[in-house]
Amino acid sequence: MKVTLNVNGTGHLLDVEPRRLLADVLRDDLGLTGTHLGCEHGICGACTVLMDGAPVRSCLVLAVQCDGSSVRTVEGLTGPDGEPHPLQRAFSAEHALQCGFCTPGFLMVAAGALETDPDLAEKPDAVAGVVGSNICRCTGYEPIRRAITRAAREQRGGHHER
Repeated sequence: MKVTLNVNGTGHLLDVEPRRLLADVLRDDLGLTGTHLGCEHGICGACTVLMDGAPVRSCLVLAVQCDGSSVRTVEGLTGPDGEPHPLQRAFSAEHALQCGFCTPGFLMVAAGALETDPDLAEKPDAVAGVVGSNICRCTGYEPIRRAITRAAREQRGGHHER
């Protein structure tokens, strides 16, 4: 089937089998390997991307379901000049990654949440909900929570407080 996807601001006309997953098309056809496949059952969140601004598990979405959609992967977080996104800077500053396997999924679910709610930093329960949506086996989640809060404050122009 012919599918048109806008991925990270670039249009792609792809010929895909109807049963192919979005994660596989992103990784294998477009070379965007930042989208990681973990559990392949939609539980871990490592494959999270934004589709039309909403976080989705790309291991559960067929590429044909995305026809005409805008998809943003972790590669699309950086600015056009290569400047890291506030979330990427905050994850580094707060040591919110260890092995890094889950990081792209956390970055994308957090990016979607921050775009939906710029006041996320003032809502600890909402930040906890974002963090609780994905699985990390290394960090213990607290550094991830701090990083999301820090990035939210930075995007709003506020100062970071622990």
